Amino acid sequence: MQVRPISPERLADLLADRVTALPGAGQRWLRVAVDGAAAARPGALADALVEPLRLRGRPALRVSAADFLRPASVRLEYGRHDPDAFHDLWLDDGALTREVLDPLEPGGTGRVLPSLRDPATDRATRAPYTTMPPGGVLLLDGPLLLGRWLPLELTVHLALTPAALARRTPPDEQVDTARLRPLRGRDHSRRDGRPHRPGGRPSAPGPGRTPLSGRPAGTSGAGPRWQYGHQ
Repeated sequence: MQVRPISPERLADLLADRVTALPGAGQRWLRVAVDGAAAARPGALADALVEPLRLRGRPALRVSAADFLRPASVRLEYGRHDPDAFHDLWLDDGALTREVLDPLEPGGTGRVLPSLRDPATDRATRAPYTTMPPGGVLLLDGPLLLGRWLPLELTVHLALTPAALARRTPPDEQVDTARLRPLRGRDHSRRDGRPHRPGGRPSAPGPGRTPLSGRPAGTSGAGPRWQYGHQ
């Protein structure tokens, strides 16, 4: 595994280079996922990739997994802090695959639904379908996207130290991760302790509970090929 310190801006440029170097880039649609807990801000990195990709001649479409959650009556049936429910019931991965990922398969229609349900109002967004231009790149962000066999060409995982994750996550969004399953199958990983302070020593997490993250503290996923960020 290759480890290197890197700024967020440089990370976006490197990932844009990686995307444009993928097999079939410019000739087919590409699906890229930026995975990570909300505290790791995967949406910010996905947003930051749009302009570098545009400069490389690759139009991008942003989609957030937060807009493909199941209704609150389903995902919150066991409360907000149950790790099994968070893993299995929150994301409507069937709708995400059907409405966003499958249409971008080779020979697909390219007709994508950018959002399904507003997580704040728990109502359908009624968003219109959009057609991806040839050679376009889908940039999907959200937690727990890995290990679901989603059809993706590239995955990026943003990891936080357990202390940083606890510090950045509101108490009402934290969950006991003792049973939360580790995630597998990422291509790139970025580990972050304190933003803008490489090498900072984070404080210890609170006892008994860690935030909604992609994996339990102390559990490593299957080996990524590169790891970016701060220790």
